[in-house]
Amino acid sequence: MSKPVIPVQVRALIPTNAGVAVFVGNAEKVFVIYVEPSVGTAITMFLSKSSKVRPLTHDLMASLLAAVGAKIERVIINDLQNGTYFGRLIITAENELQQRKIIELDARPSDCIALAIRQKAPIFVSQDVWDEVENMADALEAMQEQSEEKEDGN
Repeated sequence: MSKPVIPVQVRALIPTNAGVAVFVGNAEKVFVIYVEPSVGTAITMFLSKSSKVRPLTHDLMASLLAAVGAKIERVIINDLQNGTYFGRLIITAENELQQRKIIELDARPSDCIALAIRQKAPIFVSQDVWDEVENMADALEAMQEQSEEKEDGN
């Protein structure tokens, strides 16, 4: 039996001293996952559709999947233990006989998010994780307002 999941999107990325805070959620709730600077940069580039001189690691992974007839079907942030998130890549592959195979891989949520954005795949969070995380929507809104004020020169 599969566990219930909640669809989410990347709502914002905010640089921190140690990396990037990725705010993930929907209209009901937003939570934060801290990622390494390089993955945060990749997520930012994929979201903004920035061109790159050379492929990033996530571009390479997407190209490898495409070369073998596979694609990211969806990603799930499926667990939270001692402040560390865990993720799953759900990949579908078809062979030359059009036989479909589903592959599930453990992965860091940061890589899951980067690949999902790169391949335009949906992002989900398990109901268990959703119920456990703190709602950071107000904090995100306050940070965005401060940022707008700085841009306006106030």
